[in-house]
Amino acid sequence: MKLLSVVFHHYRWPFLGVLLLSAVSAGLGIGVIAFINQRLIESSVDSLAALPQFIGLVLVLLVISIAAQLSLTVLGHHFVYQLRGRLIKRILDTDIERLERLGSAHLLASLTSDVRNVTIAFVRLPELVQGGVLTAASITYLLWLSPKMLLVTALWIVVTMAVGWWLVSKVYQHLHRMRDAEDRLYEDFEAVIDGRKELALNRDRARRIFNERYDVDARTYRHHIIRADTFHLTANNWTNIMMLGAIGVAFFLANGLGWATTSVAATYALTILFLRTPLIQAVGALPTLLAAQVAFDKLEALTLADYRPDFDLEHAEFTGWQTLELRGVTYRYAEQSGVEGFDVGPIDLRLERGELVFLIGGNGSGKSTLARLLTGLYIPLTGEILIDGQALSASQWQSYRQRFAAVFTDFYLFDRLMGPSGEPADTVFVEQWLKRLGMVTKLQLEQDRIINPQLSQGQRKRVALLLAVAEQRDILLLDEWAADQDPVFRRIFYRELLPQLRAQGKTIFAITHDDHYFEHADRLLKMSGGQLCELTGHERELATCDVVRQVE
Repeated sequence: MKLLSVVFHHYRWPFLGVLLLSAVSAGLGIGVIAFINQRLIESSVDSLAALPQFIGLVLVLLVISIAAQLSLTVLGHHFVYQLRGRLIKRILDTDIERLERLGSAHLLASLTSDVRNVTIAFVRLPELVQGGVLTAASITYLLWLSPKMLLVTALWIVVTMAVGWWLVSKVYQHLHRMRDAEDRLYEDFEAVIDGRKELALNRDRARRIFNERYDVDARTYRHHIIRADTFHLTANNWTNIMMLGAIGVAFFLANGLGWATTSVAATYALTILFLRTPLIQAVGALPTLLAAQVAFDKLEALTLADYRPDFDLEHAEFTGWQTLELRGVTYRYAEQSGVEGFDVGPIDLRLERGELVFLIGGNGSGKSTLARLLTGLYIPLTGEILIDGQALSASQWQSYRQRFAAVFTDFYLFDRLMGPSGEPADTVFVEQWLKRLGMVTKLQLEQDRIINPQLSQGQRKRVALLLAVAEQRDILLLDEWAADQDPVFRRIFYRELLPQLRAQGKTIFAITHDDHYFEHADRLLKMSGGQLCELTGHERELATCDVVRQVE
């Protein structure tokens, strides 16, 4: 099983140490049975003299057993901790395109359900390991007592375990299908939560999303989890009852066929009773391990970036840049679910340090894609990005991205202000911008932490802009930032804030539809059908006069 091989790869010596403890525990368990057989059943000597030794042996067995199981449990939790951390880091390192194709519902399911299932498996793993080790030790002891009886008893147990394994394999199949249904349920939850306002207004849509999506997926999930539990419980009960039957078989072989003495039969029965609970626990733990393997397969199927412990925190490169150029850059959205793909480019764009550039264009024209290409979030299909005439190499992408701060249309509002290179934001700088943004009385800060994020959308965008400018990056990208601002503050934004940022040496690339303020830009660019052009002269005058459609 790949999951266990990964654990062994990362924790080889601790894992071997735990197996050794388990082997010692199993040996002591068989030793207790042998002691009972030799000193308390067969021996004619006063059993009272053997009692202290028996109690001491039991106490040592208790300590070793607890140590073995606790060690394996702690090891498992360390592995899950690292697994979760590596998964988060891989998500942080994965290209935006891949994350967007996966979708947030899929990622959330992996971070919650899949990691939880792996955790549960490691909680139950000691039972599986103990059961396996005890079975091996018990078979060795029974072989020493009576090989003939072991042959029949072992055949009985093998049949028992084979049927149990078949039942457990059915559990695995249904767990796999249940996990797929769980992915769809997360998508349904996301639709209900994110679309709550629209669903409140349209009860027909709410009814259809409940009946035709959620209920169908929930029924599928219920079906497979009931089937999984049914096979699991059947496997447990089958193993339990058949192990009791093995005791009857042992006495029949000893007394009925004369293969062994009654004391040997009693020892067989005692060993089987001793083995019965660990075997049942092992069978019970196996589905959790199988569920963890399904979860682990799901995590592997994400095909995220390879794990790297570092964050590429190199901020010094490109600090003195003067020109940024996109040369022959293209990007393509592949066809999905019958929807035709979309091509952007080839794009040729040159930005000078300190410029204020506006980008206009209709919906679906490629503006946001150009923004992602410009910031390095999307890797061009063809073409190259050059800084001061030098093309970026693959190793320079992270450094290049560090030149940008951005407020996208689908921005996330973080709760902490950060200055350059991750240092705390300058207090004076923050106070100045709070005044400029009209947020002195609106935003509550506790040191560098925002403690009242429940603001209107326009105010949230102002805070997002504050977070972006506090980082003091060279280039500021704003994707339709002013769309949610009132007319008064929109005027302040274009006539005061953007000129102030440009005066500070910032390069500003703003996607906008506010034609009344086009005159404030140094340059006016336009995207149409995935192609970029610059509007100059009469075309720019027409765009500024709110007749953009005349130049389409």
